[in-house]
Amino acid sequence: METLELGARPLRLDDVVAVARGITDVQLHADARARLKAARAHVDRLASRDTPVYGVSTGFGALATRHIPVDRRAQLQRSLVRSHAAGSGPAVEREVVRAMMLLRLKTLASGHTGVRPEVAETLAGLLSAGITPVVHEYGSLGCSGDLAPLAAVALALMGEGEVDDADGARRPAGEAMAEAGIAPVELAEKEGLALINGTDGMLGMLALAIADLTRLLRVADVAAAMSVEALLGTDRVFAADLQALRPHPGQTASAGNLRRLLDGSAIMDSHRTPDCTRVQDAYSLRCAPQVAGAARDTLDHARLVAERELAAAIDNPVLTDDGRVESNGNFHGAPVAYVLDFLAIPVADVASMSERRTDRFLDVARNGGLPPFLADDPGVDSGHMIAQYTQAGIVSELKRLAAPASVDSIPSSAMQEDHVSMGWSAGRKLLRAVDGLARVLAVEVLTAARAIDLRAPLTPSPATGAVRDLLRRRVDGPGPDRHLAPEVAAAYELVRSGALLEAVQAVTGPLD
Repeated sequence: METLELGARPLRLDDVVAVARGITDVQLHADARARLKAARAHVDRLASRDTPVYGVSTGFGALATRHIPVDRRAQLQRSLVRSHAAGSGPAVEREVVRAMMLLRLKTLASGHTGVRPEVAETLAGLLSAGITPVVHEYGSLGCSGDLAPLAAVALALMGEGEVDDADGARRPAGEAMAEAGIAPVELAEKEGLALINGTDGMLGMLALAIADLTRLLRVADVAAAMSVEALLGTDRVFAADLQALRPHPGQTASAGNLRRLLDGSAIMDSHRTPDCTRVQDAYSLRCAPQVAGAARDTLDHARLVAERELAAAIDNPVLTDDGRVESNGNFHGAPVAYVLDFLAIPVADVASMSERRTDRFLDVARNGGLPPFLADDPGVDSGHMIAQYTQAGIVSELKRLAAPASVDSIPSSAMQEDHVSMGWSAGRKLLRAVDGLARVLAVEVLTAARAIDLRAPLTPSPATGAVRDLLRRRVDGPGPDRHLAPEVAAAYELVRSGALLEAVQAVTGPLD
């Protein structure tokens, strides 16, 4: 397994995904340790003074007016973490928690939070040992950062609360840490606040969504190509000169993919004849690159915001380069919340177009001579009738998930925190939406592959044929009705794992 040396270079989005998904370990670079040590020296000097400093020698939020004496400050940090670890609901995914842990560690290592090196080392140790604190679904308002989720992580650093170990077993944190040889930390001035005051949960979810959507939008092009082919559509509308008349980068990329995916198709060639009377395809075929392309451009904007956020050091108060400890508003999650919400819109729309293409296969008035519902014996067999129902149910949910979370705000902390981002909620619904898109595309691929087989003896393009052949290793071809749910699940696994895209790109080379 590779090891990421945090602090040796700027953190990238693919680093976040690799650590989140357990592909890469983490350790602190010597430069990061030096920054941590120097920053802590400033905090220790401030802590020794009589002048109150927020986060160092005062209470928090609406209680910031109380000066805390030296002998109560360790208790202050413990109390902060314990009280803020107030989440509820099911545990969120391991990869989300690991992404959040890495991103908080990145900010700690910047030297702008003032924590001791051993605090950062302990957090890195949990990541490398595969120990994942249990973080609950509800508890973050996205301002001041993801407080309750990050507090659950901080609680584990103290050896308290529950964690999932490297084998996925739920255990007390202290027990799992002792077995891994990791000593719990006793938090000193400012450290509790530094561990919980960031946008790391929502940014982690954004990084994961960007990685998955980058792949899924290519899969959407594959699914569209299979449907255009099997529905006897035309690829002339994807011509480069036509696409250049509207020079959106995403549209150009998607149309280019479609041309490559359909190249060499005998099915397409079969109706390039003077007796073909079809003038125009339906929008769900003809406008595929316009929709998938706009989704790409939206994703590019989200990636830009994520990269900016990745370069940030978010804490409140924050330690400046000249040694000041200053309150600020950088923990507000609005920049991330907006793009989390924004991405949910094209996710729903790409899925909606996919479902419309699937529906065309099932209607004899629109499917170009294929049997009703692609059934073996229509009337006795129902074919893919209810697979489209499954798509429709998911698409309906995706439309609801596209409603923004970030327009809502519920004041908290006795009106001190009177405007919040709800970015965590935006992230939770986006991850659910991304998964829904993968399921919708899987049904389209499954249906289009069946239709391609029904066009025999005409043969598909090498690229779409590779998808059909991969699917046939898991799912039989056309025939009498079978239990369909396992076939949908098999197609979904090929889409989600990346295996489907790998099979295509073995033929086409990397898609755009």
